[in-house]
Amino acid sequence: MKKIYQVIVIGAGHAGCEASLVCAKIGLKTLIITLNVDSIARMACNPAVGGIAKGQMVREIDAMGGEIGHITDCSGLQFKMLNSSKGPAVWSPRAQCDKELYSVLMSKSIQNQQNLDILQSEVIALVVKNKKICGVKILTGEIINTSIVIVTTGTFLRGTIHLGKASFDGGRFNEKQASYLSKSLTEDCGLILERFKTTTTARINSISADYSKMIESTGDETPDPFSHFTDVKKWRKNLRQLPCWITHTNVMTHKIVSDNLELSSIYIGEVGSKSPRYCPSIEEKIERYPQKISHRIFIEPEGYNTNEIYLNGLYTGLPFNIQQQMINSINGLENAKIIRYGYAIEYDYSNPLQIKNTLETKNIENLFLGGQINGTTGYEEAASQGFVAGVNACLKILKKDPLILRRDESYIGVLIDDITTKGVDEPYRMFTSRAECRLSIRNDNADLRLMSIGRSIGLISDVVFKKFELYKKTLVNIYKNNITDMPSNDELSPWSVEKAMEEINIYKKYEGYIEIQSKMTNKIKKNENKKIPKDFDYNKLESISTETKQRLSKVHPQTIGQASRIHAIKPSDIAILMIYIEKQKKIK
Repeated sequence: MKKIYQVIVIGAGHAGCEASLVCAKIGLKTLIITLNVDSIARMACNPAVGGIAKGQMVREIDAMGGEIGHITDCSGLQFKMLNSSKGPAVWSPRAQCDKELYSVLMSKSIQNQQNLDILQSEVIALVVKNKKICGVKILTGEIINTSIVIVTTGTFLRGTIHLGKASFDGGRFNEKQASYLSKSLTEDCGLILERFKTTTTARINSISADYSKMIESTGDETPDPFSHFTDVKKWRKNLRQLPCWITHTNVMTHKIVSDNLELSSIYIGEVGSKSPRYCPSIEEKIERYPQKISHRIFIEPEGYNTNEIYLNGLYTGLPFNIQQQMINSINGLENAKIIRYGYAIEYDYSNPLQIKNTLETKNIENLFLGGQINGTTGYEEAASQGFVAGVNACLKILKKDPLILRRDESYIGVLIDDITTKGVDEPYRMFTSRAECRLSIRNDNADLRLMSIGRSIGLISDVVFKKFELYKKTLVNIYKNNITDMPSNDELSPWSVEKAMEEINIYKKYEGYIEIQSKMTNKIKKNENKKIPKDFDYNKLESISTETKQRLSKVHPQTIGQASRIHAIKPSDIAILMIYIEKQKKIK
């Protein structure tokens, strides 16, 4: 290929799609390289988007001009607001999606995007000169020149599939692994790669299930879309929601699993890496909670035009025959026929302590990492990182200040700060409990928090932003009870007067608490953004332990705030660090 690209994105999963679309929309010549163009944005695990805290991140991406929210609205087959019995601060939207439609629509979005080319191939090495990215080498031996590379490889880096005691190479079932790139990341880029694992569940034929023995779970009567730009009335009118169902494991199920634990790939030697604590296999659940006699299983459709049903909560690495016995022991699934078996997958990841909060690696300039390669799990976490990596890649090329989302303004900010400051020792998953400012970073106000950022980086159009500005004025008038001259819904669309009133009601509920939270946040901010010199030698610090020096040296925090959140760092350590930095400034 003779073309020279400004950005190359490796991988076309949820992180890769957001990263490549951002770069192309901003106007940079971008190439996305994928092992299989038929697998773009494939939902290999549960075909659902959103959930606790995850739904907030999807709305944040959408508010800044990302794609995942729009595609979810177009492909969702059931929409639900989780935690609706609690306060609005923790309301979290979730959608069950048609997995094939989601993939098709995202693929079409990429194919239609100007400045964005697609190439089906495998990147076997990164071309690095003087610790700076300058190209990629593909399987044919050809080198494609570029200014920036964003790696979003998901579970494909030396992916190994485990099924009982059997194991074979693969990034997903029936899809080949990325065999060569790990070597280049370690040898050419100096990254230390480790191994994580995850499991998926079997899929069954819907006509073989007995729903009379299950509890029906329907979507919301008046669902809310993910995207701020969706025409709500038109969308609700055309939406056809499908029911999900709930059943439970039982004593017999648990006995079948317990009697065959030694056959599971979760426990045998081939899989020695850690799996997600908050999304465990059924084997891990039963061993971890022996006192529980049942676990809830969600029976969820995978699409409008398929009979495949996803057994959410029944992730497993047991052999085929044991999976069949286990599933048939569950109420309503006595005659269930398996279409696809569950399996475990093990893959390489790079500990995120090796990246900056821009998602650029510390070792190699212009190399960005996003998604599961950073030790996270989930479509939403991946899409968030892909979006931020894409934005920061563009801003670096354009010689502009990077996008650093704060913890008090977004869940995405919490995610990136957590992984780049604390690292990971298990696949990272977002929860509302991870955010100390969750009262003010709700799903309902993602636009108010972040749309101006989307506008500043060129992803929100003039027409849309003008309506958004009118919406904000409407909010102020309603708050002041000045409702004599309200704009029409046509003038505000896709926002509305009703939406504005609802927003003010929620804000007034939390106003007092948010004021207290803001005072606390402002105190923290005084030291949060104090820079630590890039070449700071932590070994010179007196009165702190060797272990603390090692932790600080490993993370090499960029600010005092980041240093304060490193695991096991004490306030007294931060006080000593600040005194020493001030001393050095005076000397200089």
